[in-house]
Amino acid sequence: MAAIRPRSTVSAWQPPVPGIAEVFHARFTDHAYPAHVHDTWALMILDGGRVDFALDRERHGAGVRDCVVLLPPGVAHDGRTVTESGFRKRVLYLDTSVLPESLTGAAVGAPLLPDPVLWERVHGLHRALGARGLPAGAVERLEAESRLALVRERLHRWLAGRAPAAYGARGAGLAVRLRELLDARPAEGIGLEEAAAELGHVHPTHMIRSFRAAYGLPPHAYLTGRRVASARRLLLAGMRPAEAAVAAGFYDQAHLARHFGRHVGISPGRFARSGRA
Repeated sequence: MAAIRPRSTVSAWQPPVPGIAEVFHARFTDHAYPAHVHDTWALMILDGGRVDFALDRERHGAGVRDCVVLLPPGVAHDGRTVTESGFRKRVLYLDTSVLPESLTGAAVGAPLLPDPVLWERVHGLHRALGARGLPAGAVERLEAESRLALVRERLHRWLAGRAPAAYGARGAGLAVRLRELLDARPAEGIGLEEAAAELGHVHPTHMIRSFRAAYGLPPHAYLTGRRVASARRLLLAGMRPAEAAVAAGFYDQAHLARHFGRHVGISPGRFARSGRA
């Protein structure tokens, strides 16, 4: 009789700590993320198993206490389980007040940071943030903010010594301008012909190829990732899944659920409840 795999679990919340957009703890027994982007930095440590991921077309692997993983904003990446037992991870999504977007190029080439001191600082920050949310006391908040400052200092030390990669240079200005159009209206979206006209009546297929060459995924996949990220924030802020779906740009709750499960590994409803548990 085949062994029954334990159910994947997720706990996510928005702590009242400036610079931390989301805390995400998860155990996945069998999951593969599609290529997507975040508008925040993703700072990850593993507590069990191993994970394999691609960042800007280069594959990497990480395991427990091997290193800290840092994924920059706006850069396509995926992820998948590589062991039968899956993996357990803790992630902090950090906004650009912690690390400026100008450091993205420096982070692209080497997302694995083999730094035990940094690992312990990130671990300590997670402990200060609590099991599912930060206590209301001023002392606890001060501790979390102080630990975040120490993590930020260590990350800056790693990135400052690196020569920035030429991320986004392929595809030149056309891809950058299309991305700006998508970022300006992620919920409403923009049609292919309309985008081509706004960008100087370029050929649509040339525009798509330029975007994929520059960012590693087609425009529609990039936009879907932006909408899922928006839905995450709305759900953790207390919005119901049906309302969050429409506000983020999906047709309805079922449309959101289909993409949310692929990107986050859990249904929108379970994700929202994890933040209130």
